[in-house]
Amino acid sequence: MRAMTYAEYGEPHTLTLTDLPAPKVGPGNVLIKVERASVNPVDWKLMARGLGGLLDVAFPVVPGWDVSGVVEAVGPDTPEFSVGDRVASYARKDVVSGGTYAEYVSVPATSIARIPEGVGYDVAAGLPLVGLTALRSLETLELTEEDTLLIHAASGGVGFAAAQLAVEIGATVIGTASERNHERLREIGVIPVTYGDGLAERVLDAAPGGVNAVADFVGGVLDTTLAVLAEGGRHISIADPTVEESGGHWVWVRPDGARLQALLQKVEAGALRVVVDREFPLEEAAAAMEANQSGSSGKIIIDATR
Repeated sequence: MRAMTYAEYGEPHTLTLTDLPAPKVGPGNVLIKVERASVNPVDWKLMARGLGGLLDVAFPVVPGWDVSGVVEAVGPDTPEFSVGDRVASYARKDVVSGGTYAEYVSVPATSIARIPEGVGYDVAAGLPLVGLTALRSLETLELTEEDTLLIHAASGGVGFAAAQLAVEIGATVIGTASERNHERLREIGVIPVTYGDGLAERVLDAAPGGVNAVADFVGGVLDTTLAVLAEGGRHISIADPTVEESGGHWVWVRPDGARLQALLQKVEAGALRVVVDREFPLEEAAAAMEANQSGSSGKIIIDATR
């Protein structure tokens, strides 16, 4: 199969189009013929030796944890899926190696969800990591309709998903973003505030009593979080483990097919939007990573069929 790989740590430009054997399909696993993968910052951070203390790596590495495609084969004792099913997955594994920037990927059945008829492959590939991270963050915060939630980086992939889910719950949501993204946040019911110097004052102008929940999706904002958090408030971060020293929680998303299924159904129903920015062919995965590094207005998608 065709796959984009790296044989040592480095920068996106070192990715190489490689011919690899198709993955084996063990018990409880599903072989997916990849239609689309999506790029997430963790892909290029791992490539640059980030998170090396947390995850084992087996070279050559095929990067990528998000996938949508069609079931090509199922392993023994895997009755949940059949050949031809349209599926999506957050395909993170214990060892960084066999990822989704390839024509095929093998994934545990428990990590897979069926794609509803009304959802396309691009959107389905762009949802798993950001959607599941957003959902786990709000569940960790135990967010309710009584809460006022501050989201740092509300216009980013995870932040935009979390903002929509929080508004659906009924919470009052304040979101940081550059001014060019304020209207997008207003459209989904979020109160936008500009990040940067004076952020705490702007948040307190919007919520004079402070906020009782904070979701940090960018890092480097703990001082602001603590300055605006009301007594007894809760806070999480996906980017700053030091929040645990201040009573917060460092959140890591988990593969979860059932929760992904619920999110995909929200997309089909129009209750959750995934914004797709650009699409690249598989062999241009390095350019896709670089586009993600430079900042994009939506998800960067890799088309594994071309």
